[in-house]
Amino acid sequence: MVRRTAIAVMFLATVAAPALAQDRDVGQRVDVLEKQMKAVQRKVFPGGDPRFFEAEIQPQAQPAPTPGVPASTPLSDLSARVDSLEHQMTTLTGQVEQNGYKIRQLEEQLAKFRGDAEFRLNTLEGHPEGAPANGGVPANSPFGVGPSVPPGGAKVPPADSAKPAGPAAAPAANGDQAEADYLAAYALVEQKKFPEAEAALKAVVTKYPKHRRASYAQHWLGRSYLAEGKPALAAEALYANYQNNPRGERAPDSLYWLGQSLMKLDKPSEACRVYSELTDVYGAKMSASLKDQTAKARAAAKCTS
Repeated sequence: MVRRTAIAVMFLATVAAPALAQDRDVGQRVDVLEKQMKAVQRKVFPGGDPRFFEAEIQPQAQPAPTPGVPASTPLSDLSARVDSLEHQMTTLTGQVEQNGYKIRQLEEQLAKFRGDAEFRLNTLEGHPEGAPANGGVPANSPFGVGPSVPPGGAKVPPADSAKPAGPAAAPAANGDQAEADYLAAYALVEQKKFPEAEAALKAVVTKYPKHRRASYAQHWLGRSYLAEGKPALAAEALYANYQNNPRGERAPDSLYWLGQSLMKLDKPSEACRVYSELTDVYGAKMSASLKDQTAKARAAAKCTS
């Protein structure tokens, strides 16, 4: 009997020792996980939920409780801590996903803002003007762009000869009435009031042929025609801007959009000649965006040279 009791005690000691060691090992691993989780939370969400972070100022230490029977078993304590870790991990994952979504939204808004800003800056920047600009287009255009003839047979008057009533003159900005008139005309383009915009833009070209904004006005006259679904008139106006004011700020852009107008007229070979002319004349001065647009346009027109 004594021998059997001794064997039983030895067996229990042999089994209990690894179990206790395993509990201690699991507890240490959970401690490490909790510390790592708090470190990650402080890094990602500084000043976050106090339930998951240690306070900067700890409360006054309470007297240690009198040793006695533990309120819960070590296994239940570990289970509670693991549950807490899982809950924190779920919360952290959700917050990271929300932050990622917000960052993507901000990136999209920033990209749109950059595009709008570049478009507006391009319309405000300028270089010294070149030769006087006007809306006339010669019949012997090398790109196959001549005056349009409507069904009735009468020629459409050139851009500088039409004198429709435009909007009331805007107050001069810093004494520059040409600048004020151009900005008022361009505002009509932005509002998609194309007939009114075309009349106002023609007036700017006619009244201020040597002003730097003449190149802008003639260019946007062509763009307005194109947006209105009149590619033939657009091609005339855009070619006139390049031919009569080759040093104007919008001359390179007008060549590119002349090619686009010719594509609308189903003239890809003429469009390819325009794109080649654009590269030959303005290659070193073209902006990166215009170069990229021209390369894509040549590919769309299947240009071979």
